[in-house]
Amino acid sequence: MNYRHAYHAGNFADVVKHWVFALAIDHLKRKDAPFRIIDTHAGRGRYQLAAAEANKTLEWRQGIARLIGPDAEPLPRELAKALKIYLDVVRGENVPGALACYPGSPAIAQALLRAQDTLVANEAHPEELKHLAADLGRARRGTVKLSGLDGWVGLRALLPPPERRGVILIDPPFEQDGELHRLVTGLKEGLARFGTGVFIAWYPIKDAKTPRRLIKSVAEIAPQKLLSLEVLIRQPRNPDALNGCGLLVTNPPFTLEGELKIAGPALVRRLAAGPGANCSVRWVKALHTD
Repeated sequence: MNYRHAYHAGNFADVVKHWVFALAIDHLKRKDAPFRIIDTHAGRGRYQLAAAEANKTLEWRQGIARLIGPDAEPLPRELAKALKIYLDVVRGENVPGALACYPGSPAIAQALLRAQDTLVANEAHPEELKHLAADLGRARRGTVKLSGLDGWVGLRALLPPPERRGVILIDPPFEQDGELHRLVTGLKEGLARFGTGVFIAWYPIKDAKTPRRLIKSVAEIAPQKLLSLEVLIRQPRNPDALNGCGLLVTNPPFTLEGELKIAGPALVRRLAAGPGANCSVRWVKALHTD
């Protein structure tokens, strides 16, 4: 496995997935009962945007840097309000007005933990796991546990959580053939173990056909409440480029659909990289074959 998220940290796809991730965590905090966050493909906790990897691609300049930092235009009021929970975490990693560090999903989750909550960050790559351990060593509240399992193995082994409340982020690198199939299988197995869990599964969009096939496959195993968010920053004409990304959210917070429909188009306008940029929010209708 050669994937290193350090090359892509803070890009538009991170913005989309981490925004929704933060919204889901914040929703669970509305009740006092403890919950568990499971990050199956965690990566590092923090990424330095001046590092060689980030500077090689500069993808963060077309992502998080369009929202905050010294060169960002002020956000429209409603978009700033919708992104506040997520962007406050990113700002907390930087000195005021600057943008030098981007928190990965484990650090975002850790920042949002309460004393009674637990984060399990799973990362299979040994070197990335070392970085993760160092990055999350500054826990101030909540319980943080690390795991070095294969992400798909961890998805089975770590469920169901003892709290019976939780958010599971599934964000594989998609560097191997068959990852979309593994995503569908992983969701099915995860829901069998934790049917009420909020699963957030990320996938890349490079062409127009692959997402349709994925949604069709997911519909065959979908629970009653499965929300789909797809963001395109340009028309998906170049299959070698990351033209967009999608999220599948099971058992979404009741406010999430409305929040995405209101703020999603404004966010896409800010992140657009060409003609055809758009945002789609819809429910996946279950098509069970059994």
